[in-house]
Amino acid sequence: MDSDAQLLSLAVEVAREAGELARTRRDQGVAIAATKSGLADIVTEADREVEQLIRDRIAAARPDDGFLGEESAAKEGSSGLTWVVDPIDGTVNYAYGIPAYAVSIAVVEGPPDPAVWTAVAGVVDNPATGELFRASRGEGAYLDSRRLAILGEPDASGALIATGLSYDPERRIEQFEVLRSVLPLARDIRRMGAASLDLAFVAAGRLDAYYEWGLWPWDMAAGSLLVSEAGGVVGGLAGARASRDLLIAASPEFFGSLEAALTR
Repeated sequence: MDSDAQLLSLAVEVAREAGELARTRRDQGVAIAATKSGLADIVTEADREVEQLIRDRIAAARPDDGFLGEESAAKEGSSGLTWVVDPIDGTVNYAYGIPAYAVSIAVVEGPPDPAVWTAVAGVVDNPATGELFRASRGEGAYLDSRRLAILGEPDASGALIATGLSYDPERRIEQFEVLRSVLPLARDIRRMGAASLDLAFVAAGRLDAYYEWGLWPWDMAAGSLLVSEAGGVVGGLAGARASRDLLIAASPEFFGSLEAALTR
């Protein structure tokens, strides 16, 4: 079986090519292809084109691996490895020209389910800034040549905490109520609109913590590995693994405080 380093190298190569295609299509102007759960949750033609490029490159290099992407049908492989892909995370930002979107590619062992898989390599590429975050199992997380390390316990001014909001208006109201319990811990709140970048920024020490409900496997796969390899904790409530129910990412020192605020 190929090493984690070889898998990461392929993920980096494909993410860079996919990111350049996404950036080029953004510069040319994007077209709205469909809606998902509502008008705010859009899909662009570029999403589909970028995912197809990623899928084709991986299939050519590793035909026995599985594939789970946001925009196309899942494929079960025979190698025990699955590529979990979000071709353009932050589609709304992308459509509006906000430079906070990413290509997210992870390789996992086991079923394509965050509750049971083991991530072995992950890449989050922001084509608008040229930043590419990468990690492999047991080898740390990096931005270019810089090894990443999360922040520790926030100081007395509080934590910089990121979150996301549902596209369902009723669910969004509930999330604002929960936010009231989080605010006493916070220096400020950020809502960037791209889960993979939120997780990468926790890994890089640009955020103290991030939490969100309703994430899909492709939203969290690569970014979660970045956080854990940078020394952080990624999980749900009461010892559960991160899932669509909830993802929390923070330092070991701050994780429990945020978890307690989210259950009040």
